[in-house]
Amino acid sequence: MNDLDYVDTFHDYFLAYPAAGYGYRFFHWCSAGGRQPYNSYGNGSAMRAPAVGYAFVSLSEVLAQAARSAEVTHNHPEGIKGAQATAAAVFMARQGDAKNRIKDSLEHQFGYNLNTRLDELRPIYRFDETCQGTVPAALIAFLESHSYEDAVRKAVSFGGDADTLACITGAVAEAHYGGVPSVIAQQAMALFDDRFRRIVEQFCARYDIHMA
Repeated sequence: MNDLDYVDTFHDYFLAYPAAGYGYRFFHWCSAGGRQPYNSYGNGSAMRAPAVGYAFVSLSEVLAQAARSAEVTHNHPEGIKGAQATAAAVFMARQGDAKNRIKDSLEHQFGYNLNTRLDELRPIYRFDETCQGTVPAALIAFLESHSYEDAVRKAVSFGGDADTLACITGAVAEAHYGGVPSVIAQQAMALFDDRFRRIVEQFCARYDIHMA
């Protein structure tokens, strides 16, 4: 997929779902038909990156495509790094890498501090829509989790930009724990319109993703 394809895809989704709660700058970029990046380091680049961790067969490809998916809008280094770290975590979890291996790899490659405990971070965490403020916290929630649901609950417990935290944490947890529990997945799928439900079903079928 080239950079033009990413831009066109983002615009297509925006036109189909214009009231989906996008970030301020992304909303105005799409509304204006923007084609050039705007140097953002917002966490939207990481939030949309998990699919990259499924779509490519090597870590090097995942990192390259995560960067490309980010930089058409979020071309700030932190915006790119957040997307790469998220996609890499999903890819490694899919491959069966243990949590300590995922943690060590992400710390080494991206410089994130993933040693802080949730109980230490939660009291001081505030709303933060940046990659550098969201991605490490989301990854820590995954690393301390015991199941998919536990991971998402831990992510939401931070407060702040809870939907993005839960999206990133949940994506890694889904890959690690072998899927989204069926009772959760079924309720989520029931909220989608027919078009989006088909997209999710096709994606799951293509990449052999099952409800746990």
